[in-house]
Amino acid sequence: MNDYADLPRRLADAITTRTAISPDADELTVSRAYELQDELISLLGRAPVAAKLGLTSVAKQQQMNVDEPAYGWLLQGSHVEVGNELACGELIQPRVEPEIAFLMGRDLEGPDVTATDVLRATEAVLPAIDVLDSRYAGYWFTLPAVVADNVSSARYAVGNPVPLSQIDLRLVGCVFEVDGRLVATAAGAAILDHPAAAVAWFVRALALRGRRLEAGTLVLAGAMTAAVPVSPGQVVRATIDRIGSVELRCGP
Repeated sequence: MNDYADLPRRLADAITTRTAISPDADELTVSRAYELQDELISLLGRAPVAAKLGLTSVAKQQQMNVDEPAYGWLLQGSHVEVGNELACGELIQPRVEPEIAFLMGRDLEGPDVTATDVLRATEAVLPAIDVLDSRYAGYWFTLPAVVADNVSSARYAVGNPVPLSQIDLRLVGCVFEVDGRLVATAAGAAILDHPAAAVAWFVRALALRGRRLEAGTLVLAGAMTAAVPVSPGQVVRATIDRIGSVELRCGP
């Protein structure tokens, strides 16, 4: 059986040359894919600075034709600071999606972590825009293939943190705009019925590999809507009820 030992190098080269490749991963298992993800991150030589959950909404799973979540890591240099532009020319096929980010106030670990545990451990939540950039042509991939590709991680932007108290994350509404035009709306419940449930899934998935979610980690909980392609000159804005808004300008 093919162990796809060459896939991390092919993906790293795709990132460097900004050239999409064929997924070619029909026999790849999810467990092996996470090993390849680690190898890809090592090849890129940039440390993780935040966690990114993917495929946590029905809309996103349907868009990508998969049926379970996945996780990856946002790396050094991927944070688009307030006032800076997204450099579209550094990416292959950028897409954006609105998310809720969790800033963890204490460690979480183990196979039995629940959404309630996550909420108790959360220091603050933030509005976020996740910038995807699949290294596979046309965003066509299986679940293991996208896991190996670090869940299409590319860039991200976040707004100001706000305390979680008195906010029901299931009910918060999201308005997603491009150039002032409404492109999608959603509620927090779109993310595994509750955004904290997605983070709890992540902790349990880490536990399967003997890892934990550490205090101070920023976790993007997954897309509230389907992803939208972007190009230079566009302005993207995500507004989440009671949490705030974040804007991202797309440059060349």
